Amino acid sequence: MMWKTKNIYNEYFAFRLKPEERFSKGIPDWNKFDRFADTMLVRVSWGLLYVAIYVLCISVFDLPGTHWWMYFLLPIHFLMGPVHGAIVNWSGHKYGYANFDNNDHSKNSLMLDVLMLGELFQNNHHKLPNRPNFAVKWYEFDPTYPIVKLLHLTRIIKLRPA
Repeated sequence: MMWKTKNIYNEYFAFRLKPEERFSKGIPDWNKFDRFADTMLVRVSWGLLYVAIYVLCISVFDLPGTHWWMYFLLPIHFLMGPVHGAIVNWSGHKYGYANFDNNDHSKNSLMLDVLMLGELFQNNHHKLPNRPNFAVKWYEFDPTYPIVKLLHLTRIIKLRPA
């Protein structure tokens, strides 16, 4: 699944596939920045930045609560994006409950959703993809929505009516 997603991303990135207008309308095109950000130099630089932060916190500043074994957490940081994507796309279509019949087997997985910061409201998201708050029922809570509202109130972003 992750390999297939990577291949689809590459097709869009190379402009061999074009997204539907509803996904691209009003979105800025930063082609030069995207090409720069996709280079191996940038990827390695991010990895080195993570390593530098670990070295500074653990070895140089010897911050309270840090220990040498924490270096073993670096691979988790390096793989966090793909692992998060796999959990969201696998769990969000396998486990949980559905508020809507979307004919796509998407589900809301409340048990893991806190760890995924609202991303496991897949069923709600598939029904209402433009809604900034993925929670729909009274017992659902999208932890990133208050942050989105704060960014809107401070005029950093502008929410559009869904």
